[in-house]
Amino acid sequence: MANIEVNNRNEGKKSKPKRSILRVDFTPMVDMNMLLITFFMFCTTLSIPQVMKIAMPTDEGGEQLSPASKSVTVILGEEDKIFYYEGLADFTDYTSLKEISISGLRNTLLDRNAYIVTKMRNLRRQLANKELTDTQYKDQLTEIKKSKDGLNVLIKPTKDSNYRNLVDVLDEMHICGIDRYTIIDIEKADEFLMENLKTKGQMTAMSDIK
Repeated sequence: MANIEVNNRNEGKKSKPKRSILRVDFTPMVDMNMLLITFFMFCTTLSIPQVMKIAMPTDEGGEQLSPASKSVTVILGEEDKIFYYEGLADFTDYTSLKEISISGLRNTLLDRNAYIVTKMRNLRRQLANKELTDTQYKDQLTEIKKSKDGLNVLIKPTKDSNYRNLVDVLDEMHICGIDRYTIIDIEKADEFLMENLKTKGQMTAMSDIK
C-alpha cells in the first residue's frame, strides 16, 4: 500500500489551501508482475531448441556397410509424397517403389525394426519398475540402438520436397528407435524408380528421364 499526498492550491485566493490524500494500492501490480515473469520463464523454457543427431555423408569416400535386409530407403517427393523401398532397388519391377503416408511409414519402420523396438520397450518397463537407474537405462539404451541388428535408413529429399516432410521423417527415426539414418542426395536411379512408378512401368531406361 502506498500513500501519495497531493496539495491543491488556488492561486490568487486567500483561502486556506486544501490538502487531500490519494491512496494508490500497488498490490495488484505486484501480482501482475509475478504473472508476467512466470509467463516469460515458461515461454523461454519451451523455446529451447531440441537437437537431433544426424549422420551426414563425408567427403572421404567411405561407405557404411549394411546388409540389404536391414536397409530402407525413403524418398521425399513433391506435394508431400513419400516413397520407400526395402533393401536394394529393383529396377525391373516398378512396384518395388511404394508410395506411403507418414503413419504408414511408421508402421513399416516399427515392423522392420521390431527386434530393437522390443528391447527398448522391455528396457522402459524395467525403468518404470525401478529395476534400473536413469544412468543404467541411458547406457543400455545407447547400446541397444548401436546393435548390428538395427535398421539402417537412407533419407533422400528431392528438389521438389519440403522441409516439413523431412522433419516428419526425422521424428519417425526417433519414434521407431532408429539410430542409424543418413540424409543424402537423390540419385539418377531413384529418379528413374519414381518416374517408372508414375508411368506404371513404361520407362525402359534411365536415359528416358528428362
